[in-house]
Amino acid sequence: MAGMTTAEHSGGDADLRPCVLLLFGARGDLAARKLFPGLYRLAAADRLPRDWAVIGSGRHSPGSDDDFRAEVLDGLRESVDDLDEDVARDLLARTSFCTSDADDGADLAARVREVEDGLGDDVLRLVYLSVPPTAMSGMVAMLGREGLAERARLVVEKPFGLDLASFEELDGDVHEVFEEDQVFRIDHFLGKEALQNLLALRFANALFEPAWGRDSIASVQVDVPETLAMEGRGSFYESTGALRDMVSTHLFQILGAVALEDPGEWSATAVRRARAAVFDDVRPLDPARVVLGQYDGYRDEDDVDEESDVETFVALEAFVDNDRWRGVPFHLRTGKAMAETRRTVTLRFRAPESTVFGSGLAPDELVLELTDEAQVHVDLLGKRPGPEIELAPATMRLDLGEELPHDEPLEAYERLILDVLHDDHTLFAHADETRRLWEVCQPVLDDRPDPLLYPRGSWGPEQALDLPDGGWRLGRKGSDGE
Repeated sequence: MAGMTTAEHSGGDADLRPCVLLLFGARGDLAARKLFPGLYRLAAADRLPRDWAVIGSGRHSPGSDDDFRAEVLDGLRESVDDLDEDVARDLLARTSFCTSDADDGADLAARVREVEDGLGDDVLRLVYLSVPPTAMSGMVAMLGREGLAERARLVVEKPFGLDLASFEELDGDVHEVFEEDQVFRIDHFLGKEALQNLLALRFANALFEPAWGRDSIASVQVDVPETLAMEGRGSFYESTGALRDMVSTHLFQILGAVALEDPGEWSATAVRRARAAVFDDVRPLDPARVVLGQYDGYRDEDDVDEESDVETFVALEAFVDNDRWRGVPFHLRTGKAMAETRRTVTLRFRAPESTVFGSGLAPDELVLELTDEAQVHVDLLGKRPGPEIELAPATMRLDLGEELPHDEPLEAYERLILDVLHDDHTLFAHADETRRLWEVCQPVLDDRPDPLLYPRGSWGPEQALDLPDGGWRLGRKGSDGE
């Protein structure tokens, strides 16, 4: 089956070039849970090229191509509901495995060229590096030595480096082999349908845009707790921690989407320029306004040092020093083994100036749930029905899943793989953005607070709970996050 790169299929996008997807880390958790299911769904929707193939690679062989296909199939059956066996069979027929490492990629290069010969002319190489930051430079150098950077687009997983100095070194190594327009720094939060809907909600509706800034908004919260603990990722977390894994990437990208100035048009150049401008205005973090935590039991996890001080929780205060947002605190929080799994953005409005209904009224809140099916609601006050002039809380809701039941959202990795195939950089971070976010985070890495212990299933260390004035929305008594 190794040569079966043109299995029978019913369609595909004829406008896309033939493609070889070269996937490093192909036997890892990300590939099993996200990448192969994403490829399956794109194939089922005829969104991939007519002619394509997948070559998985890594240091350890699964045994044979058939053994690798069996692993892929197990992952598909676990991740995909109502698996279409014909689509799965076609994907597996296009899939093979070849071992490689940073020192030896000769066999892999030969396999790539063999597969390309069966796909036609001008074959695109989509190189996906799902490897730790410490392994990335060596793999990039190998790709250059073997000539695999030609006709290639390079997708790299976060974190891109571990601090500002390692970013600069890694970025230099990548640009020794690849041009910037070949590089796609993936952050799957940017691929989420709900994050894109946030931009549509704001820029397509005059209801929101005039109120989107410091004159109306008192604070912003970006809250991404998880109930999951390590789940076999102890070794990865020991080398990164929550600040590098989540804050310098996902949470700041959400902040960038919230704080964005009008880009003028939906294009890679315009959107990335506007996003970079926001990050340029983000004030470097103050370690005194950062709380780190570690959940009770983390040191007992597999592949974790018994005296580890790695943080599994971060809460912090950030500021965007420009005319729109000056003085408005952005509170970011994320952690493992917490009370809920959520992806929630809360814009808390200023209290009304009018005293018609008294003072001390609860502020309105615009809440965006960054789920696969975007949910938006506004918590406000209205008149309680009855003879008295009495206020009561009320909620306005926008649920696009209900409003548009026949439109299926793309899962984030599906969307981003598709964008790479179309050479669309809009939802990918430029080197300058990534460099700036490391500059913003570097003060905390240089003067790191001691992580505080917190119980599993909680909302983090007590010291973090009152970081925002009025507390966090999630976990607040009487809220939907209680």
